[in-house]
Amino acid sequence: MAVSEHFTARRVTLWADLAVLGVALVWGASYPVAKGALAYMPVLLLIFYRFALTALVMGAVAYRDLRAAPRQELRAGCILGGILCAIFLAETWGVSMTTATNTALIISLCTIFTPFLEFGLSGRVPPRGVIAGAVLAVSGVLVLSGGMGALGAGDLLVLCAAGLRAVMVVSTKRLMEGSRLSSAALTALQAATVAGLMLVLILARSGPSGLLVRADLAGWGAVAFLSLFCTVGAFYVQNMAVRRTSPTRVGFLMGTEPLFGFALAWLLLSEPATPMAMIGAGLIVSGTFLGLWVERRR
Repeated sequence: MAVSEHFTARRVTLWADLAVLGVALVWGASYPVAKGALAYMPVLLLIFYRFALTALVMGAVAYRDLRAAPRQELRAGCILGGILCAIFLAETWGVSMTTATNTALIISLCTIFTPFLEFGLSGRVPPRGVIAGAVLAVSGVLVLSGGMGALGAGDLLVLCAAGLRAVMVVSTKRLMEGSRLSSAALTALQAATVAGLMLVLILARSGPSGLLVRADLAGWGAVAFLSLFCTVGAFYVQNMAVRRTSPTRVGFLMGTEPLFGFALAWLLLSEPATPMAMIGAGLIVSGTFLGLWVERRR
């Protein structure tokens, strides 16, 4: 019986890991897509329409769960939505000021922030292998971006978003521990919170006319992709996976995201792929999977 339970747990963890890798792939694609969408609408509008569509879709899916949820869990979901709003403000403004490649690479620094935050809140030091893996991954990002001295204002905003992502992963684990709120309901709450905060900011800055967008089919297609795939699907999967594994594992798996972003920025936007970029990518992969191996042993 114990052996059967062990293999069942391993299988659940494997599927959670594969799901998070799928999220990393989709989010890697989000940077070149968002870069293109910003040609049609400003940052606040892009975030608003992206999350308003997400809230409508997930709200319809999780309507019963939301009505039955205790106020405490609804409040926790809104807090996580506030953190998510801060992430996307920093990240989307960042990508508007730097390249899609740099955005995808720098955001992976959440790899090093997550384990240090998780272990630090528990009053412990991360295992040496986790620290070594994080250092390798960060070294890869520095090689790819040309060093800390090459980071501009947009890059620094993305760096801030990376730190907030780590806060998000750890906060989700802590706030939703033992919660009966479904992953769909949590995603709907987060999206509604982001859309609501963006609406307030847009109306305060520009009034109702600020909601108008002149975009063609490509612009709205980018919004639909970002909403349905990069937000609805990805956040639902991440919320589900973080409950079935540890924040450190999720953080390291999400560390593969810059590789997908780097490859897709090269394919879709013709951003350069140099030998140094390849070396950096190799360091990121090595660091990510070293951290995962140590975490699995732990």
